[in-house]
Amino acid sequence: MQLLLRRPLSPSVVSSFFLRRSMSSKSTSTDPINPSNTRIGWIGTGVMGRSMCGHLIKAGYSVTVFNRTVSKAQTLVDMGANLADSPNSLASQSDVVFSIVGYPSDVRRVLLDPSSGALSGLSRGGILVDMTTSEPSLAEEISKAASSVNCISVDAPVSGGDLGAKNGKLSIFAGGDETTVKRLDPLFSLMGKVNFMGASGKGQFAKLANQITIASTMLGLVEGIIYAHKSGLDVRKFLEAISTGAAGSKSIDLYGDRILKRDFDPGFYVNHFVKDLGICLNECQRMGLALPGLALAQQLYLSLKAHGEGDLGTQALILALERLNNVSLQPSLSS
Repeated sequence: MQLLLRRPLSPSVVSSFFLRRSMSSKSTSTDPINPSNTRIGWIGTGVMGRSMCGHLIKAGYSVTVFNRTVSKAQTLVDMGANLADSPNSLASQSDVVFSIVGYPSDVRRVLLDPSSGALSGLSRGGILVDMTTSEPSLAEEISKAASSVNCISVDAPVSGGDLGAKNGKLSIFAGGDETTVKRLDPLFSLMGKVNFMGASGKGQFAKLANQITIASTMLGLVEGIIYAHKSGLDVRKFLEAISTGAAGSKSIDLYGDRILKRDFDPGFYVNHFVKDLGICLNECQRMGLALPGLALAQQLYLSLKAHGEGDLGTQALILALERLNNVSLQPSLSS
């Protein structure tokens, strides 16, 4: 057998090879995102995440999912998603990794843990998109950590509840590099409408301001319902009457009927809303802001949690007002 001896490559040839490889890799980072060239990772398959991820699978994207409770990811696996055993493993198979989990501590664990976190498995040029409502300072920290390993991060929390997630009608508040946010639009558009809010952390600030607005709106809604009930009005007719006037709101559209039906299934958990409002209050203290409506709403939602109602939806606020006033809407349902 004749052996063919290869001459060692010269340093200039090796340098040229890696330069071309680097340039090629860099050019792909600006290619339009589509199902043929972009692998998706999705961490968190709860009430919101399951529907949001489902839209990506239906659009033809190759998706790998991770969830601590594996059974909650089964619906997506049945749709064609792959199942990973850790965020790190998921990220090694993905170009863009989305996360939507419960608390800032969960975000830190699934994204930044040095051994099992997604960032430790993401290839150069990969993108992290955290859609959890979390702390603006953590979003900035993730951005710096991603940048240090030549990756990119975007904070993109959402509003719209379970129905918005199911219908692909969420409002998405994005913070980070604007070019990256625009490049991600083919993915965001499957879930809702993206709104670019500014640098890293600004998406979180926008979502927290959104939660402050919702908290006061929900309080106004349930107080109006209690007042209408106590005055002898037909509460359903009352809600229909105000829904097209100045008092109309998304809160009425999403939760008015659920409240009357005593449907407290979570579109958004009380526990998570308590977390969000707590972050808002911490930010207010840091900024020197006094927002008494926010503080009152936080106390009322904390009372639900104290009564063991943290896993109900935010529309369960009616229960706190019923207890305060020793009334119940339930008798009116049988009339």
